Amino acid sequence: MKSISSRDNPLVKQLHGLANNPRDRRKAGATLLDGAHLIAAARVASWPLTQIVVSDSGYAREEIRRLLEDIGDSVALVRMSDVVFAHISPVDSPSGVLAVADLPPQPSLPANSGSMIVLDGVQDPGNLGAILRTAAAADIGDALLTPGCAQAWSPRTLRAGMGAHFLIRIHEQADPALVLAGYPGQILATGLETGARSLYELDLRGPVAWLFGAEGQGLSKAVKALASGLVIIPMAEGLESLNVGAAAAICLFEQRRQIHAA
Repeated sequence: MKSISSRDNPLVKQLHGLANNPRDRRKAGATLLDGAHLIAAARVASWPLTQIVVSDSGYAREEIRRLLEDIGDSVALVRMSDVVFAHISPVDSPSGVLAVADLPPQPSLPANSGSMIVLDGVQDPGNLGAILRTAAAADIGDALLTPGCAQAWSPRTLRAGMGAHFLIRIHEQADPALVLAGYPGQILATGLETGARSLYELDLRGPVAWLFGAEGQGLSKAVKALASGLVIIPMAEGLESLNVGAAAAICLFEQRRQIHAA
């Protein structure tokens, strides 16, 4: 096992770039998976890993030691001092173990027949990852991300997704108008405008393309114009809106409830 204790090591500089710089990730075609749970999820999904990096304190933790024993010699292992590991960690509280993984190729466009989500300008990596996790749990097959979204394969988004990235097809830099042309199901957006129908009055048992917008501004005019219907989530008086992640969870699991109750 190789051991590193200097921040001047070329590998440390490379990993720091993967953790913090989208341009470095694109250039290398790789990203970082942070934490034992996410690395284990990648292995269950047979996602290829090229390197494992563990801190001195992480190496002493039972959960991480079990993970390393399971991986064995199939992936190169590097051990780092806690100080150096904290320098490359993509989060403020280092998990103790990271994996380098290749970025996936862009998947082919969806077949236009199943339910999907369209995320328009969702810029917070935590929100984006949480929505992808919710969508995967709700058995949504495809996620379309417009150019204004946070990078789906950044370490922070991956950490928030907790393995969802390996279960759902993610289409970055997507053109929703192109994908949704001729879509056979409902195209629904949440909104407060006149004519919006209660989520609980709709028949959601067929395919639905759900449109969810940015945290502050909501959907852009161009994406909202694609909607065939507007949905309102009934709430107590005094509140007008929900966090986009919460709204997505309510809508997707109401659809799933209806499908499984049929």
